[in-house]
Amino acid sequence: MRDRAVSWTLAGLTVLVLAMALTLLELDASRISAGKLGFEVVVAMTTVLYAGTGYLIMVRRPGNAIGALLALVGLLLATELLTEQYPLYGLVTAPGALPAARLVGWLSVVVSVLTVYVLLFLVLLFPDGRLPSRRWRPVRTGILAAMGASVLSQMQSGQYVSGGLTDILDDSKASYPNPLGLFPQHGWFSGFVFAVVIATLAAAVSVVASVFARRRGASPELRKQLAWLGYVGVLTVLWILVLAPGAAIDPGSPGTLGTVLWTLMVLTPVVGIPVACVVAVLKYRLYDIDRLISRTVSYAIVTGLLVGVYAGLVLLASHVLPVHSSVAVAGATLVVAALFNPVRRRVQHAVDHRFNRSRYDADLMIAVFAAQLADATDLDAVQSDLATTVNQALAPSHMSLWLSR
Repeated sequence: MRDRAVSWTLAGLTVLVLAMALTLLELDASRISAGKLGFEVVVAMTTVLYAGTGYLIMVRRPGNAIGALLALVGLLLATELLTEQYPLYGLVTAPGALPAARLVGWLSVVVSVLTVYVLLFLVLLFPDGRLPSRRWRPVRTGILAAMGASVLSQMQSGQYVSGGLTDILDDSKASYPNPLGLFPQHGWFSGFVFAVVIATLAAAVSVVASVFARRRGASPELRKQLAWLGYVGVLTVLWILVLAPGAAIDPGSPGTLGTVLWTLMVLTPVVGIPVACVVAVLKYRLYDIDRLISRTVSYAIVTGLLVGVYAGLVLLASHVLPVHSSVAVAGATLVVAALFNPVRRRVQHAVDHRFNRSRYDADLMIAVFAAQLADATDLDAVQSDLATTVNQALAPSHMSLWLSR
């Protein structure tokens, strides 16, 4: 009952805060660029996703802290959205219409910091809501201390409040000095702020290390639970690695592909973390993660190889050989299309051998059994071989064989 009451409370507060934030967003819409307005809509949808998944886990798995942390992230995101729109309305859209607009604007930065730390705790306690072991208690204490220090660092004078995650106050030239600038901009406090940054990085590294520590000696089911969250992280890093070369070569013009990759890089963790938590904590079809990882890795490798072949052929044909650029593009496209299936099959076989070993072994066992079956004449021997193969490949808890005479 206590978990249900907490879940209802968090869900109700999130809905209330989000409703107020969306009301102000509609009033402020004329002051916000289309891109930032779209970002705010994404934040609102993300809020619903985190709050909904958190509520689902709290109801289905009472006592698991992951659900409460997801729901708390949803509430914090809704609060961040509200504290972004509140000062914009009170300072720009309708100056003087709302009290304490500057103080609420400062609060948006604090809420963003708290959201990051709650996400760190989410990963640290994933998937059962407990620490990997008692040895990680100092890490938990250190993260709490770093979180408090990070909030304190936002009280440095000389800082400017620019409008939360999107800096929407800057667009209207309405940013203002920190209203809670209690500590000096330079001197000892600047060293304190630097130490806070180092502590935050150390906390993030420790959280990642906790995942590997939890995985060591874990059961197969727990490994699959951890793999879902790891999959989200690997996929995010993949988008970063793909996006980084283009950003380094031409940082001022990302283009359509760069925009798509940037969107994927942001949305993958935003959407992936709550979805991975629901799948892992509720243990829904955990076995699919091996297949999902192998397919992602194989298609990423195939895409990289074919893009390299395509670019090489186009450069060779248009700059070395006397071929018109449109002809070179068409020829390279045909070559890449012809290579896709053969390359995909070979890469998939190699990736399954490395990342999806159980499926690879199962396929190999079935192939061996099929070869033996071609020459088999004894029905009892076939039944015995079939039972052995199924048991080794799938390890079922129960097996029945029905024969039609």
